[in-house]
Amino acid sequence: MENVGTEIRSFYSIKEISEALEGEIEQYKSVADEYSQWLGTFLRDSKAMQENEEWAKKMTALQKMKPKGKPTPSKEGKSKKTSTSAEWVQFKEIQLSSTEQGEAEILFDAIEELNKKIEQLEKVKNSLAELEKLGLGKNIIYITYIHDGVPEKIVLRHKKDQEFEKKFQYIADFSVSREVEI
Repeated sequence: MENVGTEIRSFYSIKEISEALEGEIEQYKSVADEYSQWLGTFLRDSKAMQENEEWAKKMTALQKMKPKGKPTPSKEGKSKKTSTSAEWVQFKEIQLSSTEQGEAEILFDAIEELNKKIEQLEKVKNSLAELEKLGLGKNIIYITYIHDGVPEKIVLRHKKDQEFEKKFQYIADFSVSREVEI
């Protein structure tokens, strides 16, 4: 599920899909942990935090959110284009900040988004575990629609229905032929 926003992939077992999901989950957890450490260090060392203790307490509390935690009420209801503080300046489709507070905010936002993605992937993984218990058989291809790295839809096809694949292979073989220069 490698960094493509939307894709369709075929898997040959539920286990194969689950293993791909597990790899994604581990990658997201690793990045979230790295950003959490960066934010923690930043919060401890920042001069801005000393000047604005109330804001520092809020950011520290937000950093301690568990990966499966819910967003805080202060973040709910805000659109993505609404800035989280007065330190941001809108420039066309992006917001700019030159403050330490702005740096801490983007770290927090990244951690929050990563944790949401981890939660989504865990839910899909649990759904797949339930699906695996149904015992669909070994002759199934799982054509999977993946949106923003999360499998959302799966088409179940019997391997016997692969005439399309044979036609595709013929077309691919035909289009690969080369001319010989004399």
